[in-house]
Amino acid sequence: MLMQTHEARLSALREELARREIDGFFVPISDEHLSEYVGSYAQRLGWLTGFGGSAGSAVVLKDHAAMFVDGRYTIQVRDQVDGKLYDYKSVPADKPGDWIAEKCAEGARIGFDPWLHTRGWAKAMEMRLAKAGIELVALDSNPIDAVWADQPEPSPAKVFIQDDKFTGRMGAEKRGEIADWLKEEKLDAVVISALDSVAWVLNIRGADVDHTPVALSYLMVQADGTADWFIAPDKVPDEVASALGNAVRIRPRDSFEAAFAELAGKRVAVDPERSVYAIFDRLEDVGAKAVQETDPAVLPKAIKTEAEQAGHRAAQARDGAAVSRFLHWLEGEAPKGTVDELSAAAKLQSFREATGELLDLSFDTISGAGSNGALCHYRVSEETCLPLEPNSVYLVDSGGQYKDGTTDITRTVWVGPGEPPAEVKDRFTRVLKGHIALDTQTFPTGTPGSALDALARQFLWQAGVDYAHGTGHGVGSFLAVHEGPQRIAKGSGSQAGTDQPLIAGMILSNEPGYYKANEYGIRIENLVLVEEREIDGMEGDWLGFETLTFVPIEKRLVDRSLLSEAEIAWWNDYHTKVREVLAPQLEGDNLAWLEDACQPL
Repeated sequence: MLMQTHEARLSALREELARREIDGFFVPISDEHLSEYVGSYAQRLGWLTGFGGSAGSAVVLKDHAAMFVDGRYTIQVRDQVDGKLYDYKSVPADKPGDWIAEKCAEGARIGFDPWLHTRGWAKAMEMRLAKAGIELVALDSNPIDAVWADQPEPSPAKVFIQDDKFTGRMGAEKRGEIADWLKEEKLDAVVISALDSVAWVLNIRGADVDHTPVALSYLMVQADGTADWFIAPDKVPDEVASALGNAVRIRPRDSFEAAFAELAGKRVAVDPERSVYAIFDRLEDVGAKAVQETDPAVLPKAIKTEAEQAGHRAAQARDGAAVSRFLHWLEGEAPKGTVDELSAAAKLQSFREATGELLDLSFDTISGAGSNGALCHYRVSEETCLPLEPNSVYLVDSGGQYKDGTTDITRTVWVGPGEPPAEVKDRFTRVLKGHIALDTQTFPTGTPGSALDALARQFLWQAGVDYAHGTGHGVGSFLAVHEGPQRIAKGSGSQAGTDQPLIAGMILSNEPGYYKANEYGIRIENLVLVEEREIDGMEGDWLGFETLTFVPIEKRLVDRSLLSEAEIAWWNDYHTKVREVLAPQLEGDNLAWLEDACQPL
């Protein structure tokens, strides 16, 4: 009999922990590749607690349990997770290690799955718990898997080749460059476990994870340029194996750990930020030297080839026409009071599907009406779905996966028929000004994303307000919608990506916002391409941004009096280009709507 209640599931987990003589267990949202989005088989936190957010964790002890989420999910966790079963904890203020030390007696043994955490996390947690006399224990198997009777199997989806016309580089060339790097660093091999890196190196794609076209697999690249690809053999069609050639040995995914024995005595590169604790642990067990190095695919993957750049432009144009059809539809239907968050998201997806080119969404659409729009990472559900009320703000952040590119766009609109309040127009216009400031900035080569972040916030800061998310993230080419190592955000730190200099060919989002709790949210997001710039009298090498996203921005929310002449010129130039890109794809009422939406300020 399947356990239908979360209380029963929690009880079953505690019984399993007792059987193993373990006093507690960490439950992250993670898979063995540390993916942002994980397959259904790895949704252990959701199965156990009911939580549906994309970031968070739980700790289960004998008599206590707690959910740890950040400010994005403060409301959602209370809606979805039973407060009688779990304490609600807010990170970073509340730390799991501190909570465990408070609840557990000296001598307690707290387990974790070494295939779901980094070595850095494990070492830091081990040190924190040791101060309280508590032992951190790496378990041989995940205890949730032992009690999850109807746990889904990993996806059986077949992989396919991403054609060279989209990648611009052959897989053999990429492996050769990695081999050269290994030899330069006096390394024998590299273990690559990040799914998008595996896909990029081999020029393959899959359908094992929602919204990210990757395949569950590992890759070992040797210093001679050959590679071992660990993947379920049934997932690899003959034509894929043939295209990869003899230099890529296809081996069963479940033989990955055993294959470490072949690396005994060798120096093996492993990325500490993108590889789990177990990989380091098992390599060292067999006598290999695990050398901490950044995944060699990360930076070249972020620098798009000419073919990838051209593909992005084509995907953005196609996607922009679909989003514009949606905005036209929304302008007519939403004021009637018959549209809600779910129906709006479904309608937007239908316009993308009508292109005939959509393979997946690039993430769950953020469809936020009114107060839900103030939750910057809101995920609509049947329980939270709100109607789009007349005379309110609606925020929609969405994207698509196409073979030639990955899209991500946010538009904030006013649901009429009345005029927007002055405060809403003020905040929207300040967000717009920040968006323009970042879009038009030139900067010297070597500039990191952290140096640009304040450009997008400055006009909000002048009004004493801010937003609690980064301004820009990297975007893949028919890969992950959130891609490193580049990022535009506050602060610094290599792990956050803000110290990474921006390089020509990188794609990022430009998405400042403003969120008034319990009332409304505003965000304007386009994707931009870092490009080389020629400047009169320039000294040294300079960069700037090419705008990739072309969809009208909501004119009714703009307070023209807050804009400079240069900003008005940007608006008019941008919408002239929107018309040029989209008009050939639209006709009839959609084209008339576009022409009106692109009128000068």
